[in-house]
Amino acid sequence: MLIAVDCIIFGFDGKDLKALLIKRSFEPGIGEWSLMGGFVRRGESIDEGAARILENLTGLKDVFMEQLYCFGEVDRDPGGRVVSVAYFALIKISDTAASIKENNAKWIGVTKIPSMIFDHSKMIKMAKERLQQIAATRPIGFELLDDKFTLPQLQNLYEAIYETAFDKRNFSRKIKALHILKKLTTKEKTGSKKGAFFYKFDSKKYKKRENESLKFI
Repeated sequence: MLIAVDCIIFGFDGKDLKALLIKRSFEPGIGEWSLMGGFVRRGESIDEGAARILENLTGLKDVFMEQLYCFGEVDRDPGGRVVSVAYFALIKISDTAASIKENNAKWIGVTKIPSMIFDHSKMIKMAKERLQQIAATRPIGFELLDDKFTLPQLQNLYEAIYETAFDKRNFSRKIKALHILKKLTTKEKTGSKKGAFFYKFDSKKYKKRENESLKFI
């Protein structure tokens, strides 16, 4: 029996929530869409294996990553008896361009996921559901944004995560009421002449309030 790790990697391009996929280069399933994965090495923990696989594909370390689920159906991999521990990660798409090109990976919208090998489609579905659960009460959405962002950009992100539209005024009012954003003096002006102020996530303010059962949507 072999132990593998598969990484569901989410990114946000300003409009759509996307997953990072690769074309499998070996059998079984050569040429099919796949998540980035690999076997856990002797002498490394499962967490270390997941971090290694993520870094190999994206070139990134110390990003948000959480263990999702253990997939252990007897016949899940036609190549042999393989148990896979799935992780999902959140990264900034702009940080990965060089590494992704080198590995022939592609960002694909989560609403347009193609047919995939084994149970990888199920992994993505479960990871998206988990993201929706925790993004409602934890500030993990900011892991997908640049360090500074506008409120419309933040709303676009949450609409992409939940695949629904939010009222602009209500969303802005609710987010501001959390008191965990720092308003900057600069504006983003490509969307309109008036422009929108940039904000930054204030981790210190959040730390003071993280036990208050905050709700982001």
